[in-house]
Amino acid sequence: MLRFLSTRTLGAAITLAVKSFIIFALIGLMPGDPLDMLAQANPEATPEQIATLRSIYGVDQPLGDRYWHWLIAAVHGDFGFSRIQHRPVLEVIVPALGNTLVLTGLAFAISVVIAVFLGTMAATNKGGWIDRLINLLAYAGISVPSFWLALILIYIFAVKLGWMPAGGMPHAEDGPRAWVSHLTLPVLALVMVEIGGLTRYARASMLEVLGQDYIRTARAKGITKGRLLLRHALRNSLIPVITIVALGFGHLFSGALLIENIFAWRGMGRLILEAIMGNDYNLALVCLLFTTAMILLANILADLAYTWLDPRIALGGRRR
Repeated sequence: MLRFLSTRTLGAAITLAVKSFIIFALIGLMPGDPLDMLAQANPEATPEQIATLRSIYGVDQPLGDRYWHWLIAAVHGDFGFSRIQHRPVLEVIVPALGNTLVLTGLAFAISVVIAVFLGTMAATNKGGWIDRLINLLAYAGISVPSFWLALILIYIFAVKLGWMPAGGMPHAEDGPRAWVSHLTLPVLALVMVEIGGLTRYARASMLEVLGQDYIRTARAKGITKGRLLLRHALRNSLIPVITIVALGFGHLFSGALLIENIFAWRGMGRLILEAIMGNDYNLALVCLLFTTAMILLANILADLAYTWLDPRIALGGRRR
């Protein structure tokens, strides 16, 4: 286990380093920079003053040198300052990351639980009306764009019925009821978009497991249907689903970008968009790296879940 965690941590660090250089290079090659915007906003600024500022901020240095200085500072915990927020980048990102984890984590957990339940129901009633109905709902969820669904939910539950707020975030001193009311619509939008694909994967995995020889043997021994599903079929059917869930975690973050902007939720997706639109290169870079780190962490947790579902699976080598 320790060897596996060390190897995956090293691989994640290398991945983050490579991605940081690629993002840094792409941002550095974009036309214009904050100093150009400053010069346009202040017509009285002379070329000599702009050149002095470029030297102070190191913008006039080669791309490789700028990245190296940024990397050394980042290793020591200094990710720089946000130009549009006028605060250290970490002070800006940590609250936004927490808000995103609340939104996407809640939607993620609900989606997985409902998808596994519906997939199991469809597989055990293959060809019946329950199976056809669940498949219809799953295909509808896959086909509906998240932004359109979010707007429809706002129109129905916020504009017409007035049951929920159309967007925004509650204040820190507000109670749980305010958080529930503000979270309901964005979480519902994410769940309805994600649940379709997960249900299809859960159904296919359960059908494959139910066709195995040990399931037929268990049926022949007279084991009840409920015990057969819970004790023998469910855990094995979850192994391929866990892989899709881990890969879909990144898609959930990208989907949250649209949802967060539509519902004015102060999360990572909204923060990334604001950083890019405001040419806050440092904030955009660190936001993208934090998002990548969360996806890598989800994949490591998925590998650990394999061993819990099936102890025969070895991490970092073969079992003897």
